[in-house]
Amino acid sequence: MEVFLMQLFNGISVSSILLLAALGLAITFGLMGVINMAHGEFIMTGAYTAYVVQNLFQAALPAGMLDWYCPAAIILSFLTAAVLGYVLERLVICRLYGRTVDSLLVTWGISLILHQAARSIFGSPNVGVKAPSFLEKSLRITGMLSLPYKRLFILVIAVVCLVGVYLLMYKTRQGRNIRAVMQNRDMAASLGVNTRRIDSMTFAIGSGLAGLAGCALTWIGAIGPTLGTNYIVDTFMTVVVGGAGSIVGSVFGAGFIGVGGTAFEFLTNASIGKVLIFLCVIILLQFRPKGIFAISSRALEE
Repeated sequence: MEVFLMQLFNGISVSSILLLAALGLAITFGLMGVINMAHGEFIMTGAYTAYVVQNLFQAALPAGMLDWYCPAAIILSFLTAAVLGYVLERLVICRLYGRTVDSLLVTWGISLILHQAARSIFGSPNVGVKAPSFLEKSLRITGMLSLPYKRLFILVIAVVCLVGVYLLMYKTRQGRNIRAVMQNRDMAASLGVNTRRIDSMTFAIGSGLAGLAGCALTWIGAIGPTLGTNYIVDTFMTVVVGGAGSIVGSVFGAGFIGVGGTAFEFLTNASIGKVLIFLCVIILLQFRPKGIFAISSRALEE
């Protein structure tokens, strides 16, 4: 029983990271219809931002104050990835709306450029970020079952971001405009919604959430130029399974991929587990090709 609970917690932990990465992608994909293959590099950007912040705090502050890098890293990881996403959207992505194949190829090229830029700046070897001292311990439930504070903290961050995105989308005028553009862009524009600004700001927020996922990943493993590449496939599967543009769908997709993948890997091995979760996704999409909680679009229905 304890082994089962530990595996369940590991699956939920993986799901929390996928949720952070998928929240922004679900909104931007649902809003713009752009297949953003560079989304993984925003995860990498957030991770390296946390690494740089840690080094700056180590150089500038006494050892006893190093833990203060954590809140700074969380904020700056979001802002750095958001600014990068905003710039890319204004310069490149805005020219790709409605051109799915072109967006796939161009964003893949951008991902290669960012990948090589990280390799040139930080080098090919992986680097590490030391987790704050208050996250180094574990919450012991029983003799064999203990929950690492690192993963619990990541879960808390994911929940906070989920609540934040919900409040943005359903309790603010900005969110109402985003949902209007998702459902019918032309009608929203005719009613005075600045769709251009909606696209830019939403893409920036989505990129910032990916940066937060990268910051969280630094506390549970080494980081390198390929960090985002390792998560981009699972992130896209999360969005596709849940439904583009749906917050509830992102939660479902993250749980389905995270918990399901961990369970399959526990019962078999890492390779077969991946194959089995892919098969489950394929079967699910045969019955729900737009995802479980797909948002209907009046523009498409017409």
